[in-house]
Amino acid sequence: MAVYTEISDQELRSFVGLYNIGEVQSCKGITEGVENSNYLLQTTQGTFIVTLYEKRVTRGDLPFFLGLMEHLAVQNFPSPTPVRGDDGEMFRTLCGKPASITTFLPGLYPKKISLNHCKQLGMATAKMHLATIGYKFERQNQLGRSGWSNLFGQVFDQINSFHLDLRKIIEEELVYLDKNWPSDLPRGIIHGDLFPDNVFFQNDLISGIIDFYFACNGTYAYEIAICLNAWCFENDISFNVTKAKFLLKGYNSIRKLNSQELAALPLLARGSALRFLLTRLYDILHHPVGALVNPKDPLEYFKKLAFHRKATGPSAYGLA
Repeated sequence: MAVYTEISDQELRSFVGLYNIGEVQSCKGITEGVENSNYLLQTTQGTFIVTLYEKRVTRGDLPFFLGLMEHLAVQNFPSPTPVRGDDGEMFRTLCGKPASITTFLPGLYPKKISLNHCKQLGMATAKMHLATIGYKFERQNQLGRSGWSNLFGQVFDQINSFHLDLRKIIEEELVYLDKNWPSDLPRGIIHGDLFPDNVFFQNDLISGIIDFYFACNGTYAYEIAICLNAWCFENDISFNVTKAKFLLKGYNSIRKLNSQELAALPLLARGSALRFLLTRLYDILHHPVGALVNPKDPLEYFKKLAFHRKATGPSAYGLA
């Protein structure tokens, strides 16, 4: 979440007036995250989130994202539920951009990752994968392997200012991953961005998962690889094998990874690290002046990629 677009009081009241959620009492920008503009909205009927879709989220993809959240709500999975307007629509235009209102989820994202957080995340991720079975829409991963070369081209001229070996290593990775990427692993709908700030906890249990705007059809094990990168490295970029074990223990208690998925995790983690390295490079090099958002450090994922490049198999991650 973030704030790129500011909303005037008049625009906000006119927008909220199209929904049966009461009168506006307060509205405050949420600065966490990097993708969309988000506001915490308080009305006479409760608390909501107003989202204006920026950058990578297109209007044509919104039926998939918002419909997925409605589907998960029917399955009793803890995620935000889109609020439909008086006309039944889930999104419309605000400040010239597509926008929606969703329900507010209580809880806090973890600032310091514990073993229990990892186990709970694994369980919730598996439940989410099972809950999305039967969802009628499909969406290609626009930031999957086929999109990495395009991103690389958009940052090519400037990336060596971050690290002298960066361009060469990314070129090597693109060739290696294109040649070795697995194509026969179990697939379904994945969240695609399960970072700690998208997972809320209350009393050591997950109270909700938010920000489904990278959701797409993909391999389930790739989702786990994203989680390994986001949850199992310490601040010094050392890999915590115990956290990885708890993550997989939680996931396997709901949906068991098969031997092919487990064997592919190091390669998928390598691809996941490259994906976030490239998007962070793009975001920091194309950061809008005055935006209330803090770009994330791309070199964090350059260091994680270096770890994965040296891994010889699942044992490097403490995985049997």
